Amino acid sequence: MKNLRITVNGTAYDVQVEELGGDIAPAAAPAAAPAAAPAPKAAPAASGNEGAVKVTAPMPGTVVRIEVNAGDAVKAGQDLIFIEAMKMETPVKAAQDGTVASIAVQKGEAVETGKVLLTMN
Repeated sequence: MKNLRITVNGTAYDVQVEELGGDIAPAAAPAAAPAAAPAPKAAPAASGNEGAVKVTAPMPGTVVRIEVNAGDAVKAGQDLIFIEAMKMETPVKAAQDGTVASIAVQKGEAVETGKVLLTMN
């Protein structure tokens, strides 16, 4: 048995994987698949180059509004994205002045804590 840690959408899962010999039928491997977390949804194409500063989701929720576009200059404290959690909208604000390099989420997308929402330079 091998112990592995797999991270999906910012959530870490500790799993045990049994290495099977060549004489075991490969059909046994898919039986373990339902226990694994679902594959993350492909992120939309980044608008421009990815920036050095990553702005992440502070909590799990749903993206309800995106207030900026790639290329926009933003000031520290400016609202960037709104996430709805438990029927409350929470703004994700810019921590510093900069320029939005890419937006990694879409309106209506479910996000987990730590998911990169956008990048800035």
